[in-house]
Amino acid sequence: MPNPHEPATILIPAYNEEGAIDDVFRRVHQVMADSDIEHEVLIVDDGSADGTTAAAHHSGARVIRHLKNRGYGASLKTGIKAAKYEQIIITDADGTYPVERIPDLLHELTHADMVIGARTGQNVNIPLIRRGPKWVLRKLASHVTGEKIPDLNSGLRAFRRSCVLQYLPILSERFSFTTTCTVAMLSDQLLVKFIPIDYHPRVGKSKIVPWDFINFITIVVRLSMLFNPLRVFVPLAATLFLLSVGKFILDLIFAVQREGAINFDLLRHPVVSTTTLILVISSLQVLLIGMISDGLIRKIAQRMPSDYQSCGVLTEETGTPPPAAAPQREEQVSV
Repeated sequence: MPNPHEPATILIPAYNEEGAIDDVFRRVHQVMADSDIEHEVLIVDDGSADGTTAAAHHSGARVIRHLKNRGYGASLKTGIKAAKYEQIIITDADGTYPVERIPDLLHELTHADMVIGARTGQNVNIPLIRRGPKWVLRKLASHVTGEKIPDLNSGLRAFRRSCVLQYLPILSERFSFTTTCTVAMLSDQLLVKFIPIDYHPRVGKSKIVPWDFINFITIVVRLSMLFNPLRVFVPLAATLFLLSVGKFILDLIFAVQREGAINFDLLRHPVVSTTTLILVISSLQVLLIGMISDGLIRKIAQRMPSDYQSCGVLTEETGTPPPAAAPQREEQVSV
């Protein structure tokens, strides 16, 4: 189990952030130095077309550069694989997140698998146009995971390298990386904590576009199919069944109107419409598909045990095993 005084890697993905990266690095470095925590600041430049790489090198950070733009999630994956330390904190290069809260995240990480800085503080600068879609995403993700989620895709979070490595194959290489990570870990019943933070106006232009909202919805639904398909199939089957009941009532009303009264003459003519039958059969099919999917996922999970020990699981062992050491890598890598 990590503790706040163990060394940590601060991972900062950057794409065309020449104007902010140096200040973010200095703030992070100062916070870690003041907290007396051994650390490295790892900046992954995702093929920036401006002077981000030069500014990152000038700041004194360890720099990894993608030769072409591959995406926010791809940058985080590169950094996680290359990180020297078991404790990893990610933050953005645009200056929006209060890096002064990093020690608080590390402190909470002693009793959690991941700690997320939830943008629910007193000073939160999220554009109004994005608050509605974010609310919808949170509600959908909360339904899928069965957990209350104050902030689904915050870019300031702390986790253990060994924990996230097992999820890398399913984590998105785009902006939905953090969304995927949150839903995946909560769906696996890992212990995820949220602490309130502020959110400052960004330096420069946002890289998130409106249609990313559709991608986020797709990711959440896809993850629910991967971790807990019944959370999707049962409500869908129930909806189809209720529609069939409603259609049957209408069929019965129309039949009574046709015959003029409720009598045995109703049995001489079809009462239940084809649409009603289709809805009933569809609801049963959807429910069966969900049950089969859930069974397959449980079977696969049994055959693929993980060596990772969640902080949410209590054991009788005493002492703390040392974190797995990451191999040393070159100071600059071209990917």
